[in-house]
Amino acid sequence: MLENHHCKSCVRLREWYYASANVTDNTSLFGKENPMNRQRLGIYLCYAILWGILHPLTTSAVVKNKIETDYVAGAVLTTSQEKIVLDLAAQRGIKKVAKISTYYLLPTEARGIQIQSVEQVKNREVTSQILNISYKQWWLPNEGPGKDDLRVGEFWAGKPTLRKETILKIGKKDYRARTIQGMTLEEAERILQMLLEPNYTVEPAVRQENFEQIAWDKPMSFRKQGDNYSVTFPHTARGAGFFDLQIKINNGELIIHQMFQAVP
Repeated sequence: MLENHHCKSCVRLREWYYASANVTDNTSLFGKENPMNRQRLGIYLCYAILWGILHPLTTSAVVKNKIETDYVAGAVLTTSQEKIVLDLAAQRGIKKVAKISTYYLLPTEARGIQIQSVEQVKNREVTSQILNISYKQWWLPNEGPGKDDLRVGEFWAGKPTLRKETILKIGKKDYRARTIQGMTLEEAERILQMLLEPNYTVEPAVRQENFEQIAWDKPMSFRKQGDNYSVTFPHTARGAGFFDLQIKINNGELIIHQMFQAVP
């Protein structure tokens, strides 16, 4: 399940033009013949920010007093700033923080801050609260806090959202996915297992050389509509977008017949 977070900036993302997104047949995903796909990928990229895959030039993750920090270059919080964002999180109901991270709102130079609470695990479901914080010096020009936002100095935040993930078990290893839609957990696990083995057939139109750039161990979503499956993975390079595999299963054989690549 995706976080229900529709900020002004995410809406703006839907309006931007990402000409570098491609499909395997050398046709731009945003070609004039498919104008609605621009909005679709804009929404994808909005969620990608929330998923944490649009963090380029990341500094090494650090654990401070059991709170992990993961900052991008050019958006490193000082100790005093960390205290402010932790105070904002506490006022928004997040008392136990697990991670503070920063990200770029690509393709702009705007940067944001994200707070993640300590996770709660129940069977296969993992939940945590996510709070997105804006800092005036890093945020979009001429954009400030909304009337319902909570503000401390030059930092402000809306209400936290709930992040839900599902644990997939392949052998002795666990994986996580944000979305499993139109299929059972067992179906998603079987598809992931076949992709990891690997045990699949690739149709000629798909560029297999791009497979080396797929972070196979970090599945994002599994969707099924009719007989068609869609599985999404991030790029191995953080901040470099993601891949959407279009899959069919015939007589137990997994066939990758098309692959989209989204690049901010």
